Amino acid sequence: MPDVIFNGPEGRLEGRYQPGKTPNAPVALILHPHPQFGGTMNNKVVYHLFHAFAQRGFATLRFNFRGVGRSQGEFDNGIGELSDAAAALDWLQTFNTDAPATWVAGFSFGAWISMQLLMRRPEIQALFQLPPLRINMISHSLPLARLRALWFRARQMISSHRLRYKS
Repeated sequence: MPDVIFNGPEGRLEGRYQPGKTPNAPVALILHPHPQFGGTMNNKVVYHLFHAFAQRGFATLRFNFRGVGRSQGEFDNGIGELSDAAAALDWLQTFNTDAPATWVAGFSFGAWISMQLLMRRPEIQALFQLPPLRINMISHSLPLARLRALWFRARQMISSHRLRYKS
């Protein structure tokens, strides 16, 4: 799992990247919790999400938002962090041009950013979110019909990519 540095809107962003198991593997971008409350790409939930996607063959990227770890810049109340996520997705897609599916997963603040990214990037086919995510973050962000359609599509993709939990 190589460390990577890529260009973001406010400077370099630090990440960890695991290439897919096949040349046309689906891609997954993992977003961490709130930077002002200790959230980093090394958060245990983010770490395990990253490895779960990677073990299932996805080309997977987790990264630190601006101002966290070796990522440059300063916290921007979600606005700049959304731009960071878009830059990370661009970087991931540059190395995986034949990916049949694009997933974004977020935990807490990362879940909120992932919803914002979803509304701006139509190529995102599946959204995986973990609480805590406050309802007031959702209420004005995502139309319910789009959320239902994504949930249905994600369930289909989970089946087709055999992402069922194995005990």
